[in-house]
Amino acid sequence: MHTEVIVVAAGSGTRMGSRIKKQYLPLAGVPVLVRTLQVLASCPSVDRMVLVVSADDREYVDKHVKDHQISKVGAIVEGGRERQDSVRRGLGALLERTALVAVHDAARPLVTVAEVEAVLRAAEREGAATLGVAVKDTIKRVVNEQVTETLDRRELFAVHTPQAFTRPLLERAHRAAQQQGGISTDDASLVEWVGHPVRMVEGLYSNIKITTPDDLLIAEALWKRRGEEGR
Repeated sequence: MHTEVIVVAAGSGTRMGSRIKKQYLPLAGVPVLVRTLQVLASCPSVDRMVLVVSADDREYVDKHVKDHQISKVGAIVEGGRERQDSVRRGLGALLERTALVAVHDAARPLVTVAEVEAVLRAAEREGAATLGVAVKDTIKRVVNEQVTETLDRRELFAVHTPQAFTRPLLERAHRAAQQQGGISTDDASLVEWVGHPVRMVEGLYSNIKITTPDDLLIAEALWKRRGEEGR
């Protein structure tokens, strides 16, 4: 089954507090985006990648893709206003023969090949799958600074990427959202919205999303440990 990954890298990264966008900050001397692409490119089931970036960043990203010889990058397209707009534009750049699509955050460079492959296998079997981890903390619902409910953490997962779907399903979910004004911060929610179940694939806590300066420090330590363990 021909498989592509849409890598979403069009965000501004304002919470990082840096003039350099988080996906371009160095992780062990190499931009975070490049680290992410290198992992995805090494996955046996990934045939091609589509990068979605800001219009101002296309030349910069293209140069790094060529300099680091990431051959599976097949297209670089301009992102939209919202994340789901960017993913929809990525869908428009897929090859006609592509049957399975994964979506991954550029700012998650610590995902492993095993995690990506597990999500793809689950999506191929069941149509939709997402990576995630069981919540460690007690979670409370708060309204107007008042606790209204304590949720059962045994039923709660923090959602990661990649998320993977059969192509017709993901396209249908995005089409419905566009027509009906549905907005979500991840693609699995859109698929849930059109009535299709999503399989949760339990991943690793190390697959963090780099959003703040502290995240980058943690990622550096995790990357160093990964190198020391030979992974």
